[in-house]
Amino acid sequence: MPKDFEILQRDGRDIARIACRGRDVLNNPMINLGTAFTTEQRDALGITGLLPKAVITLDAQVKRVYRQYAHEPSDLAKYNYLTAMQDRNETLFYRVVTENIEELLPIIYTPTIGLAIAEYSHWFHKPRGIYLDIDNPDDIQAALRASGKSADDVDLIVVTDSEGILGIGDQGVGGVAITVGKLSVYVAAAGIHPNRVLPVVLDTGTDNLDLLNDMAYLGVRHARVRGERYDAFIERFVDEVTALFPQALLHWEDFAAGNAHRILKQYRDQICTFNDDIQGTAGVVVAAVLAAIRTSRTRLADQRIVVYGAGTAGVGIANLLLDSMVSEGIDREQAMSQFWGLSSSGLLIEGGRLREFQAPFARSPDELRSWKLDTPGHFELADVVRNVQPTILIGTSAQSGAFTEDIVREMAAHVDRPIIMPLSNPTAKAEARPADLLAWTNGRALIATGSPFDAVELNDTTYEIAQANNALIFPGIGLGVITCRASRVSDTMIAAAAQAIASAVTDFGEGTSLLPAMTQLRSISAQVAVAVVRQAQREGLAQRELENPIQQVYDAMWQPEYPEIEVV
Repeated sequence: MPKDFEILQRDGRDIARIACRGRDVLNNPMINLGTAFTTEQRDALGITGLLPKAVITLDAQVKRVYRQYAHEPSDLAKYNYLTAMQDRNETLFYRVVTENIEELLPIIYTPTIGLAIAEYSHWFHKPRGIYLDIDNPDDIQAALRASGKSADDVDLIVVTDSEGILGIGDQGVGGVAITVGKLSVYVAAAGIHPNRVLPVVLDTGTDNLDLLNDMAYLGVRHARVRGERYDAFIERFVDEVTALFPQALLHWEDFAAGNAHRILKQYRDQICTFNDDIQGTAGVVVAAVLAAIRTSRTRLADQRIVVYGAGTAGVGIANLLLDSMVSEGIDREQAMSQFWGLSSSGLLIEGGRLREFQAPFARSPDELRSWKLDTPGHFELADVVRNVQPTILIGTSAQSGAFTEDIVREMAAHVDRPIIMPLSNPTAKAEARPADLLAWTNGRALIATGSPFDAVELNDTTYEIAQANNALIFPGIGLGVITCRASRVSDTMIAAAAQAIASAVTDFGEGTSLLPAMTQLRSISAQVAVAVVRQAQREGLAQRELENPIQQVYDAMWQPEYPEIEVV
């Protein structure tokens, strides 16, 4: 066997065929069982004496690890403890995470991972992933091959250039941690096999002067490269990665708004690719909107929607809501007229400062002449809310407190159940706090947030706050695409995923959440995957026909159990 190990499937179980010996076994997290190795396995693998004598079950290991985790003094310390565990023993790591997924998701993913990314160069330990830099494009193929993976070994690749990290912006090479974290969620939430994924960072420089002036910074030390050279680097990467791993879904993560939309538009019809910031965010927010509309007993076609922060995520949300309106039978031009987007420059207006992807949502200057404005010539959020009287207010601006009491009360004065979604991460950048929104609307607001918030007590009612966390949708999309070997990821597949999440919400009592609880994440991911598979089959995009999608999706989900060991 040319590799130190390989993992095969036999009768629904993982079989780890191990050729390496001694400490090489214990240093490989995919095959290291730690103290769970039996006496016979220890003898055969040459690790007798390299572990304490006792043989401990996986369940006992989980209890020990969780106790240690719980004693860590801060969220960042907890993140680093779990990361070290993942570097030692992948199966144990994922068993702990899946058994405590609601508690641990904010630690291994957003918001805590943002702290880890900002400190990446100072906390650097075992490297995970592939590091590609724009100064050495000829090394791309060699670096990808250095992963040790062959064409049939990779189902999913998450790649970032780190310019738009989690509301904290340009983080240079440290963005590799978001690709690792994203893949951890794919594995924990949807059972994507951890041995069949690949994290990649495209280091194109950084405009973060704090990083450039930090002697410990590990990335290329110059400003970000843009323009033709950047595009050529992206094209070279796509060509190399799809040639080496032709079956893999390529997931773009945390690119800046302009590049994110442009790259997705360029490649989505050529390869199997997906941008979670655009499509995943849109999908989970649309799911929350659909659930809110059912709660308020209104129709999507009747909504007036204001998106504050019409960047990558905001326009992605607007586009998917627009498509959903059209699918319900409303004329596309009429549907477009029911959206108002605002950027940092104010309302999107024809002839103003617009990115290409924002232009379709720009309003005509003629329709604005009769508007009452706080400051003549300036179309800010308060002006839009006063003149539009929206039914839905979505925040993707990273502007803390932007949804002020005056704005919210103005909105609530014209709609019985205002749908308000302050989605910006981390918590400190949220446009409003749920407790305030409920107080200002006397409990009438239907709310989803980007970060987790505690339940709110008001007027003898407990309001559970829905978290529009992309983790509800992207793992299931990946699982569905991988299971049916979809050739593309279509907008209708994303819409089907959103519908699946919304359909999973069955309790519409006062104060109930608009979205499923994170404790249901494995089940929700499976339901999303089945919906994605069926839509891919309807569109002729499924390259593997599934006769029983429910069973075959379930069978495709990796379970965090130790593999059977074969010593070779």
